[in-house]
Amino acid sequence: MATLKVVVILPTYNERDNIGIMIDALEVQAREFLHDMHLLVVDDDSPDGTAEVVRAKQTVYPNVHLLRGKKAGLGAAYIRGMIHAMDELHADVVFEMDADFSHKPEDVPRLMAALDGGADFVIGSRYVKGGSIPQEWGFLRRMNSLGGNIVARYVAGMYRIRDCTAGFRAIKTNLLRKIIFDDLRVQGYAFQVALLHKAVSLGAVIKEVPVDFVDRAKGESKLGISDIIEFILNAWWIRLHSSKTFIKFAIVGLSGVIVNLGVFTLLLQANVNKYLASPISIEISIITNFLLNNYWTFRWRTSQDHIRVKGLKFNMVSLVSLGVSYSTFVVLSVLFPDVSPEIHQLVGIAPAMFINYFLNSYWTFKNTPAPKD
Repeated sequence: MATLKVVVILPTYNERDNIGIMIDALEVQAREFLHDMHLLVVDDDSPDGTAEVVRAKQTVYPNVHLLRGKKAGLGAAYIRGMIHAMDELHADVVFEMDADFSHKPEDVPRLMAALDGGADFVIGSRYVKGGSIPQEWGFLRRMNSLGGNIVARYVAGMYRIRDCTAGFRAIKTNLLRKIIFDDLRVQGYAFQVALLHKAVSLGAVIKEVPVDFVDRAKGESKLGISDIIEFILNAWWIRLHSSKTFIKFAIVGLSGVIVNLGVFTLLLQANVNKYLASPISIEISIITNFLLNNYWTFRWRTSQDHIRVKGLKFNMVSLVSLGVSYSTFVVLSVLFPDVSPEIHQLVGIAPAMFINYFLNSYWTFKNTPAPKD
């Protein structure tokens, strides 16, 4: 096996308390590493003296490198580090890794072994068998992590990958050189999903290795609300630009909005009570959406379900969607009685459409290819 040059990229901002001992811990791994390991600290001009700690370590370890720049987000730091690792350090492999010990240094050789085994992109995964998240995490923290991963998997379309948001990764640079970083359009934490999606679209061999994620003991998390918003918007952007199915569904959904509001308005003009007009218009729009999706959006999918079974599933999904939309309508009508009921009806369409798409796409119209010989 040929010796490869491996660069572990450690993005930092105010990590003075962690970076020195992290470098020491990685150097322990480097002594028995099967390849040539280098450490690249990408520091966003930390005011706490993080860079000074790294410079002190450079006098001890010749394989430690420092790259400074203005604070522009995690994604921007990784892009800067990857370009430097490839162009200046001539890396064959780069690692993404947190500097706060959330990722264990002793797991680096395990991820590298998966690359040596033929993978192009290895994920230190919390959500495959053998991986874990901290037991002390509260409900909201767990839901934030799981929710972000669900958005990445099912909105961005990477269903088979269990941990799309992991920040512990090993990537071959011959894959990275095929990626135009400017096209990723992200600077924050959304970079993780954008990069993974691009690797998947290029046909990279992705492998997940179970790891235990550990809460930082020192310092503070840098994840902010702006990062969460960018993450969600980017996931939908990926979906919109990569999925013809979703684009078709969006068109059908727009037609459903027109049908819904049109029928609702006609019923109101016919003096039908608004609490009765709402579910009727919702149900009619769901039926028209189903017919269009069945004969256009999902027409290419092969299902082993009998038409009656598919119809039963559709009606169950319709009932759930109707309940969500109608509940939204009722709550808004009670809370904001002076607002036009058409506005309440319009707002109620959004969650119903979202639920309707995912349940029908991944259950009612689930693709079941014929078995090969």
